[in-house]
Amino acid sequence: MKYIETIDWMFSQLPMFQRQGKTAFKKDLTNSLAFSKHLNYPEKKFKSIHVAGTNGKGSTSHMIASVLQEAGYKVGLYTSPHLKDFRERIKINGKVIRKIDVINFIKKNKSFLKSNKLSFFEMTVGLAFDYFAKQKVDIALIEVGLGGRLDSTNIITPEVSVITNIGLDHTQFLGETLPEIAFEKAGIIKQKIPVVIGEFHKETFPVFKKIAQEKKASLFLASSTIKKIYPSDLKGIYQIHNIKTAIKTLNIMKDKGYIISEENIKNGMQNITVNTGLLGRWQQLRAHPKVICDTGHNKEGLLYVFRQLKQEIFEKLHIVLGVVNDKDLTTILPLFPKNAMYYFCKPNIPRGFDAETLKRECLKFKLKGEAYISVDEAYKSALKIAGSNDLIFIGGSTFVVAEVV
Repeated sequence: MKYIETIDWMFSQLPMFQRQGKTAFKKDLTNSLAFSKHLNYPEKKFKSIHVAGTNGKGSTSHMIASVLQEAGYKVGLYTSPHLKDFRERIKINGKVIRKIDVINFIKKNKSFLKSNKLSFFEMTVGLAFDYFAKQKVDIALIEVGLGGRLDSTNIITPEVSVITNIGLDHTQFLGETLPEIAFEKAGIIKQKIPVVIGEFHKETFPVFKKIAQEKKASLFLASSTIKKIYPSDLKGIYQIHNIKTAIKTLNIMKDKGYIISEENIKNGMQNITVNTGLLGRWQQLRAHPKVICDTGHNKEGLLYVFRQLKQEIFEKLHIVLGVVNDKDLTTILPLFPKNAMYYFCKPNIPRGFDAETLKRECLKFKLKGEAYISVDEAYKSALKIAGSNDLIFIGGSTFVVAEVV
């Protein structure tokens, strides 16, 4: 098979949460454990840091990876979802996995994948772990896909477990309350493995504290113990929380014997996008009109995004907006500014929410604009209408951002 055929088979043949939603979610680690055994336990052949959380886990993972790269380590990075190319999910020192490696892995293991009915995410995790093991990385940042306790990545025993924050997202899988969701995220806390909590929340911190005590895991709260904020090339005031979480994690790694200098931290924080290739975090695409996109898509993430937006200077605001069809619109639409012109669109995936329906729902919250047949058409219309001193914001879904970056 060629690369495109391989990826198409992975996407369409087997369930994938990001595209299908609830039907692709498996609350079970049986397949992941079986695949690990089939691959001769690759996750045991490299060191790792496990990162979970509702928001910020991608940025935090990239920050830590960038600093460790600056310190001279060979660093694996597993994240999801991707924006442009599947291979963005699996990188070593910022370089994506080769197409031939993806092709050969699927070809070699296809019989097992089909007979055991592995999900898209289960096979992707296996591919990442196998690749990192064979490439002999010094350490890998492993981002949780969904939740934590029953996520396919949760077969590793990391050097540090990291939980950035907790919000009401994916409630159909993880629970209806913050403590319930915290319990799922806390599933990555391992016996006697230190755990970093990024942000304090009175409803969730007791959950983390209880489970950490049960596991005899040292617990550290980044928000109250890290005072120094390093400048970062990732813009957005919300990155302050991620910086603190990353720095606390790196301090623990130093205590474990990893050699990381102050210069490594400074350079790593200022060169995240160059070192790791991260996209879509308060990313400016052009200047006149200024175009900014951000992958924030839930209440907590969007609160930070719109707080940042208020600091921008512009004449008129244009928002290209698209969402997925299982999003609770009543939690996010009240956050959007009413003094903007909206360009409603549907991301090009099966879970994409119809643009005309989105337009009608937004009218209930006094958000006015027109519906377009695609993200591309919505963006082109915004560029045509906007003045040179206006600002165009693109967001609502990772998949909307993916179509414009």
